[in-house]
Amino acid sequence: MRLISGPMATLSHEAFRRTVESFGGPDEYFTEMINASSLLNMGPFEKFYLLNGPNPEKIVWQLIGNSTASLEKAVFTVAEKGGIGIDINMGCSAPQIYKTGAGISWMLKPLKETEEAVCKIKRNIEEAERQTGKKIRLSVKCRLGDEDFTENSFFSFTDMLCASGVNLITLHPRTIKEKYRLKPKYIWCQKLAERCSSQNVKVYANGGVEDLQSLNIVKEECPLVSGIMISRAAGQKPWIFSELRGEHGSIDAEKLALDFIDNVELYQPKEFYKTRLQRFFSYYAKNFTFSHYFETQLVNAKDINESRERLKDYFVKQPSDKYINY
Repeated sequence: MRLISGPMATLSHEAFRRTVESFGGPDEYFTEMINASSLLNMGPFEKFYLLNGPNPEKIVWQLIGNSTASLEKAVFTVAEKGGIGIDINMGCSAPQIYKTGAGISWMLKPLKETEEAVCKIKRNIEEAERQTGKKIRLSVKCRLGDEDFTENSFFSFTDMLCASGVNLITLHPRTIKEKYRLKPKYIWCQKLAERCSSQNVKVYANGGVEDLQSLNIVKEECPLVSGIMISRAAGQKPWIFSELRGEHGSIDAEKLALDFIDNVELYQPKEFYKTRLQRFFSYYAKNFTFSHYFETQLVNAKDINESRERLKDYFVKQPSDKYINY
């Protein structure tokens, strides 16, 4: 069963991937959401979203947008960068995303409209395959749908994806409004995997995995899925994929954090330093005895150098937190 690093806005970038990969990493890295329209306009920051290190062969490019035209055109831009394939985000339920017609809105639109979009994207992927001479997987990441979703409405949507040439569906088995505190409904991942098996479409399960115990729950409840996607837990524990493979080790928590800061400086524009550091340390802080203090110190640092100094100061004051065993 494959292990996948999920797409997280302001976190699933090359600096983060390099930190995760230093512990062996997952089988696949989904990039953070790349806005198709912005990508086509190629503003000053778009080139940073297209960085494909440290392992280009593990990259899955995730596109998001509310326009079929922009999504299908963006296929060619990301296909040039290699990787495993292209993923269309049809599951993001953040209001600022779906209210624009992107993300989970594609599940709520008339089925024919979404089908047309997927078919056009698939045709362009096939053209990109001819141009590059490489196989490009088309995947869709989705949820269960609206609060009043039914088995029929959900499977009508996923059947359409399969019939339109999608090779993989990643299911986050929650509805549009269900928050992370509720356990994912893994039974739907199993049902979907059963339904898709006859169409040679693979299914990944997403949500709720944070350690070996929770990984085994997913494996038990949906044994037919081909992979398990981990997102927020990788922010807290960049070594989690090593842990989930049953490996053991000791982490120098200070060095890991300093290396991450160095990577941000190398692989992100200055304008992004603050948000990228804030996002990472909001998760990473959970590892430490005085997690709230650690997080407050790091997210409120005025610049990248102060982040380094505050980090070092924490471990001087709390040396017992410096090493983490797993």
